[in-house]
Amino acid sequence: MKIKWGKLIFTEDHKIKRGILVAGLLLLLLFPILLLVNRDVFNALLDGDTETIRATLAGNPLYAYFFMMVVMTVQNSFTIIPLILVITLNIALFGAVNGFLWSWLTSILAGVLVFICVRFLFRSMLIHRFSPELIKKVEENGFTYVFQARIFPFIPTSLINILAGLSSVRFKHFLLGTIAGNFLFFIFLSLIPAGILTADLNEYEIGMLLFLGITIFIGLRRIFIKKKSFNLKENNHLEKEDGHSEKRKTN
Repeated sequence: MKIKWGKLIFTEDHKIKRGILVAGLLLLLLFPILLLVNRDVFNALLDGDTETIRATLAGNPLYAYFFMMVVMTVQNSFTIIPLILVITLNIALFGAVNGFLWSWLTSILAGVLVFICVRFLFRSMLIHRFSPELIKKVEENGFTYVFQARIFPFIPTSLINILAGLSSVRFKHFLLGTIAGNFLFFIFLSLIPAGILTADLNEYEIGMLLFLGITIFIGLRRIFIKKKSFNLKENNHLEKEDGHSEKRKTN
């Protein structure tokens, strides 16, 4: 028996098509190997020394793209590396536009890989570490949880992926929330290393401003929709009353 999950099909014992799962595990396993080969890069990564990393990786662009993809995957798995540092490195290595796009695309890929691994490999290991109430809250909100969590800087990216994987949130909602949320948040974070925003604003302050702005927008939009719906009902009610009055006059 097979279980459909979006456009992917899994067997009943939670074995996923090998290609996607192996790719994610390889990225995680390759990280310590890459660090052993590039100890200077690892130390610079911990110190936040973007100049040393750029000087080391600049000579081999393909390797630099691959290395930063692995770094983003680890960031989405354990959140031991600040997200703003990963984006800053990508912009320093590939330029403002390509750096932003590579950060955004690899964050989507990394989030999906962690989500899949948690749901179909490590669910039994992790499910008892989180309260059922928290997981239920994630399930009830679905897309809204993923989207808002992506633009709220105090929630680690790894926690978003893990909770979504443990819950019954649909893959489509997780993917769309990740695409939209990361796109907005990464645009603002990219403005700092690009020199458009001052470095005095850190990722938490930017995230809070973005979160508050979007929350206000959503709140106003809901009020507008409710008001429009109320006015529509009132107009329909008045039209019905006018119709009844016309019938009475004719009778």
